[in-house]
Amino acid sequence: MTPSTILLLIIIYFGTLFYISHRVSKKDSGNEAFFTANKNSKWYLVAFGMIGTALSGVTFISVPGEVGAPSGEQFKYFQFVLGNALGFIVITKLLLPLYYRMNLTSIYGYIEQRMGFFSYKTAASIFLISRTISSAFRLYLVVIVLQRFVFDFYHIPFAFTVLISLLLIFSYTYRGGLKTIIITDTLQTFFLVTSVFLTIYFICDRMDLSAISAFEEVKNSNYSKIFFFDDFMGSKFHFIKQILGGMFVTIAMTGLDQDLMQKNLSCKNIGEAQKNMFTFTGIFVIINIFFLSVGALLYIYANKNGIAVPTDLVTGKPRTDLLFPEIALNHLALVPAIVFLLGIIAATFATTDSALTALTTSFCVDFLGMDKAENSHKKNTVRIRHLVHISFSILIFFIILIFNSINDSSVVGMIFKVASYTYGPLLGLYAFGLFQKSRHVNDKLVPFICLLSPLFTYFINEYSKVLFAGYVFDNELIILNGLITYLGLFITSSRSEKEISF
Repeated sequence: MTPSTILLLIIIYFGTLFYISHRVSKKDSGNEAFFTANKNSKWYLVAFGMIGTALSGVTFISVPGEVGAPSGEQFKYFQFVLGNALGFIVITKLLLPLYYRMNLTSIYGYIEQRMGFFSYKTAASIFLISRTISSAFRLYLVVIVLQRFVFDFYHIPFAFTVLISLLLIFSYTYRGGLKTIIITDTLQTFFLVTSVFLTIYFICDRMDLSAISAFEEVKNSNYSKIFFFDDFMGSKFHFIKQILGGMFVTIAMTGLDQDLMQKNLSCKNIGEAQKNMFTFTGIFVIINIFFLSVGALLYIYANKNGIAVPTDLVTGKPRTDLLFPEIALNHLALVPAIVFLLGIIAATFATTDSALTALTTSFCVDFLGMDKAENSHKKNTVRIRHLVHISFSILIFFIILIFNSINDSSVVGMIFKVASYTYGPLLGLYAFGLFQKSRHVNDKLVPFICLLSPLFTYFINEYSKVLFAGYVFDNELIILNGLITYLGLFITSSRSEKEISF
């Protein structure tokens, strides 16, 4: 597949998204449509579209790549996915009813009413920082693929590739916002899901494997171990660590994150929102099984055909997250290459466009008060929203450049590592609000508690082997972070005579 063909495909793809955006936002490009899609979204469209947002290019490339990583990860990621599913159930039964009962545009409005001004701004700031960083990481992953297999051919600098990517996303999101995203993400999820199944088909066809024989091949390979029960203290792969980490990372990164919750809050009522979440959870688990299967088949195919894992052009270290694009674009036929490209573009841009919309919504609502009655009719609010949208695009641009200059580890690991530190205080804030209804926080101290908690968490993580007899943290580190925040809030809080009702 030539770089020119790939470039033409990208142009057609984004031309389609821009056309959809123009049609959707033509009738209504106001703030209500941008922030909440006028609370008229179909639950089944939201459920399907959320798959693309939740999975991203990280799942599409890094998860299959890590199946054969030297660390011996195999299918251990599925333990984390099962934890994700438990987290989604908690969100559906505990958090969604709260958000709908309070009729929130930004979910951090709960913190404002429960704890006060400084707590509210702290929670919103944590989201803005966390989601901006994680979105930049995810977009970075697809940009390095485009750079390596397309734009290097034309001698285009990496920074320009990032700029083009963000301009494309901005072009179809800045007017319609969430109203547009609901439709475009549905289309992008279709491409993502289709590409997974077709990739499995094409690889099996190349190796003359039927569906049953492919299953047996994966089952009998060195890549299919799912559950890890050995060495609870020293292993990051242990089942309990992965389940707990997956559950609480999901509660924090989804249930306490404006991005995915914004889509849920665009449904007509709580019943439809919950149907959306249960449907989404089932599809999410199944799709991840297929992603892991793709990983195993890629390594089996590579071993049989003498294909080496690509190395980083700068450090020379193996890059497992480049194995999938290497095989798809250089070792399979034209159609499989097109399928892969559509899948990775859909996965990553579905995440980034959604995040950019959520970041803009959170800043406009939580910091500029655009949802307030006194501000809703001001003439310049749409213009200000556009400026905020542009500003976050520029910020993501610079973060990607910084990350590209220092990154030396797996992107999937980096994202969840960052999440453990940034989303942990959110977990502590909401847990305290929900389970300590008879206590009032010291609102002015909350920002300091949320700042100190990740620092204490980092210290404990660095010396965990010494402090806890050889214990090594993985994604469950977010629980520790949330617990430290919770304890800090409890110690500095005071008992109230009247129990808070929400």
